[in-house]
Amino acid sequence: MKVSLSWLKEYIPVDLDPSVISEKLTMAGLEVDFVEERYDYLDYIVVARIDAVKQHPNADKLSVCMVDTGQEELLQIVCGAPNVREGMFVPCALPGAVLPGDMKIKKGKLRGEVSQGMLCSAAELKLNTDASGIMDLDGDFTPGTPLEQALKISDTVFEIDLTPNRPDCLSYIGVAREVGAFLDPKQTVRLPDYTLPEDKIGKKSIHEYAKVQIIDPDLCPRYSAGLLFDVKIGPSPFWLQEKLESIGLTPINNVVDITNFVMMETGQPLHAFDFDEVAKSEIIVRRAGHDTQFKTLDSKDHKLEPDMLMICDGERPVGLAGVMGGENSEILDTTTRVLVESAYFNPVSIRKTAKKTGIATDASHRFERGGDPDGTMNALKRAVSLIAQLCDATIAKEFIDEYPQKVISHTIDLNIEALNVRLGTSLSLDAIGEILSSVEFDVKKINESHLKVTVPFFRVDVKRPEDLSEEVARLWGYNNIKTSYPAVPAKGRLLDQKVVLRDKIRQIMTGFSFFEIINYNFINENFCDSLILSDDDERRKIETILNPISDQMSVLRSSLIPGLLETMKRNISQQTDTLNFFEIGNVFFATQKGSLPKEREMIAGLITGNRSDQSWYSKKNKVDFFDLKGVIESFFEALMIKNLRFEKIRDNACPYYQKGYAALVKSGDTLVGALGKIDEKVLKNYGLKQDAFVFDFGFKVVQDMLPCTVTAQLLPRFPAISRDITIIVDRSIPVGAILEQAQRFAKKEFLIEKIFLFDAFEGSPLPEGKKSLSFRVVYRSANKTLKEKNIKKLHLNISKSIIDLFNADLPESQETR
Repeated sequence: MKVSLSWLKEYIPVDLDPSVISEKLTMAGLEVDFVEERYDYLDYIVVARIDAVKQHPNADKLSVCMVDTGQEELLQIVCGAPNVREGMFVPCALPGAVLPGDMKIKKGKLRGEVSQGMLCSAAELKLNTDASGIMDLDGDFTPGTPLEQALKISDTVFEIDLTPNRPDCLSYIGVAREVGAFLDPKQTVRLPDYTLPEDKIGKKSIHEYAKVQIIDPDLCPRYSAGLLFDVKIGPSPFWLQEKLESIGLTPINNVVDITNFVMMETGQPLHAFDFDEVAKSEIIVRRAGHDTQFKTLDSKDHKLEPDMLMICDGERPVGLAGVMGGENSEILDTTTRVLVESAYFNPVSIRKTAKKTGIATDASHRFERGGDPDGTMNALKRAVSLIAQLCDATIAKEFIDEYPQKVISHTIDLNIEALNVRLGTSLSLDAIGEILSSVEFDVKKINESHLKVTVPFFRVDVKRPEDLSEEVARLWGYNNIKTSYPAVPAKGRLLDQKVVLRDKIRQIMTGFSFFEIINYNFINENFCDSLILSDDDERRKIETILNPISDQMSVLRSSLIPGLLETMKRNISQQTDTLNFFEIGNVFFATQKGSLPKEREMIAGLITGNRSDQSWYSKKNKVDFFDLKGVIESFFEALMIKNLRFEKIRDNACPYYQKGYAALVKSGDTLVGALGKIDEKVLKNYGLKQDAFVFDFGFKVVQDMLPCTVTAQLLPRFPAISRDITIIVDRSIPVGAILEQAQRFAKKEFLIEKIFLFDAFEGSPLPEGKKSLSFRVVYRSANKTLKEKNIKKLHLNISKSIIDLFNADLPESQETR
């Protein structure tokens, strides 16, 4: 909401500095986002005196002027105004000035003559509409005086960020009401004149020409209308255009500008119909029903739904109620009869219509937050009166005011003692009554401890005593409430295990040089096809969003992987091609219609690019599957989760991974998750060209695997010795299976500390389909230093066990050591 201070002063006498007003509004709950000076563009505009004028030698309609701008030397400026003369005081735009319309002034030549600035008309400076010549300043001025200072013109514009519960402040009168409450002494709002000009009222009643019927009063409790004849459509007067432009609205014509002006003044949206286009001279307020299409004022067709509230004439819809009027009844230059609408609509209905049609207007912004059912007639009278005066129109006698479902005012019994306890204050009953009365609450004393407070219709946010407590607190001043602390010391409690685990995961992953990302829960509905998921995949049970932010965010995600790939694409487009990041977030699976989706928390991550940047000491090396596998192994080791195994994916469980470059992570029979290289088809679907390696795990599964206790042991006292086993096996045999068998054997022999793979080889001179694997076995005793004779037999036994079980061979001319 933009508020011009000069316009605001028409309703409330305020002489405070703009910075003070900004601070007080913010502390009262109307946060001021920024403050700007409306006439900043006049900084390079000064008062100048024309000392000499001569005919331009190369142009009949141009003059060459010598101008005194307060500088040491006179400036030569070429001017085309017919009223230029010696001795005039005029506004002069110096080089560097930027006039309205983004016109930049600079030194140049006009028809061969140097021009060092521009002499301005009032229209060019947006000070009035006179463009017939340069602005003739009446009076005696000092050349070089800033024009803003000489004419004493200034205006400050506040940008107020209103919360959705304060629609009453979406108007100048509403903001003025708030300002008056913090002035000292408090001031009441000067309301505009709602009376009609007697000389403009016709002899015939509006009821002889028009009628209004409300078929759906649950969506439109009140509909008021006024009618004018002999309306002359044209540009608005300067004062009206200037007010609208001061807050960013574009003037259109006098009738439309008046409806916009009254909306900004009172907060009540209005709409004007060309009455000659209203079939059967009848307005019917009803649901859309069987009507399916409607073209709005912006010439766009919109699909209607049966429950949308429409303003119709005797034959067809002529407006989307509370949102936008129709092209079939808009005000044109030829319009002579105007019907003005001022109504109160159901906020929920208007919000649904605005969201479904994708139309956001100043009117819908106000209606969907809740309006003032008691203010429709005053706003209507104000608009009709202005149209009659500014458009030289005649007003039909009386107004139509259909009000089948009267809104009842809300009354609250306020306990003063409870309010003071709630706020930590000691305000008296009279002080509280005065505070509430300052913003137009009707306050009556019941007894010494209770007030009966009637809430004005425009305060849709006040429903209970707690709301009144908030009103008192913000108007009295939050800074006036003393800080107090509980008498009883606060007792902490242990954090939820999920919170602890999330923090632990973040700590571990950032230690691996991963960045955490947070993606939207909403993604493109085609993500399942992009991941090549099978038709029976659980992740195809997607939940569709009724009112999506955009077409690209129309469903709830059932996988974190699309978000990872989109983040990768976005970063690569910014020339960042080496990435390590992870995400902890929920995925969603649709259940039956009308029920909430099933949620599951997941952990996922992605690596792509190089292990290290190219430099004098290293070359670029692309990351691969085993880089990610190493991260995962270290991740679970940091969580003290043991006995994990990696199994090759053999079915179509993860079709987005490239075959042969993916694995399932399991603990016993429990599936923890999967990791792998993204398939080229999936990369192509996301517009990616470089390899990506991804993992995703179930958060709950990881949580359940955490050890209940952590044990510690002394550092070993005696040294270890190690021996290697090198075997040749079929290429199809997983290394994990061999290690698992070796680990089983090691559990029986307390001297074996650990077994691990340290080398793998395929190719010549090995036979085709074979691979060579080298394992290292570490032996250690807790009681003595081991010697060769202590482990020789044990080493032979483990070697023989592996060779027999996997039908392995030893390398030629090499014995097991």
